[in-house]
Amino acid sequence: MEFRQFHYILKIAEEGTLSLAAKKLYVSQPSLSQLLAAQEKKIGAPLFDRGGTHLTPTAIGRIYLETARSIIALDEAFHQQAEDLVRGEAGDVTIGLTQFRSTYLLAAILPAFRVKYPEITLHLREDTTYRLEELAEAGEADCIISLLPINEHRFSYDILFEERLVLAIPSAHSICAELGLIPGDYKNLPIVPLRRLRNTPFLLMHREQKLHDTLFSLCEAAGFLPQITLETRSMNTAHALAGAGLGAAILPETLIAAAPPAHPPCYAAIEGDPHRTIILACAKKRYQPRAVAIFREELQAFCAKQA
Repeated sequence: MEFRQFHYILKIAEEGTLSLAAKKLYVSQPSLSQLLAAQEKKIGAPLFDRGGTHLTPTAIGRIYLETARSIIALDEAFHQQAEDLVRGEAGDVTIGLTQFRSTYLLAAILPAFRVKYPEITLHLREDTTYRLEELAEAGEADCIISLLPINEHRFSYDILFEERLVLAIPSAHSICAELGLIPGDYKNLPIVPLRRLRNTPFLLMHREQKLHDTLFSLCEAAGFLPQITLETRSMNTAHALAGAGLGAAILPETLIAAAPPAHPPCYAAIEGDPHRTIILACAKKRYQPRAVAIFREELQAFCAKQA
């Protein structure tokens, strides 16, 4: 049994057509078609329904694809374990994280890590919070820096630190003058009930980011549905736009401290003092090489020192 055929048929399922799969695999379409036909003849049943514009896995095809993924994962785990025994404190680690975490968190730890473990090569995959979980389960990231809650049946995780959420309010808002708020000052923040901002437009994070749901849940708990003026994928952009007066935003205090915009907004604490928990998570079904364990230990130790 050749692993090549598993990879090829998985690519057919991923792309939906033989022509696209052949192009991605750098093989001719006729040869890929012959490989698929040979497998279907060997199995005695079609793996794909050819009735539409795209190839759709049949019931037997779905079982084949699931089995192929499991066999490939087992093969990768074996080679990783063997490599661990041979190489020791060496290897590659792919870390999934948001651009924000990459900028302020890893920038602080990576120089010292590189000096201590010169044989471990780190790769970064930057994406939204929800997409990161998909990357980890697909084996495209060895570990991810994410947030609770997370599916504990599918992921193991280490808690890194707690992160406070605060309000970023345009400096021209009446509440800033009322409370004597100073743009850019995020120390000793007064508490503002969210209901005081029920008529204020809000900047919303993209639905693939957990702050998207956080805004709605906090506002709902305060008794109103927020007016959305703009949606963005970047917390830095939301921060800057709050400073420019486009609307209020709910942002992590770590962002405010690490990346102040040129024209900062005013800040206030949120009634109830909401926090979120930052974690380092790994997919349980994936083998974790020794290099990943080393990175996890170093990141935990670094965060513990910052607490």
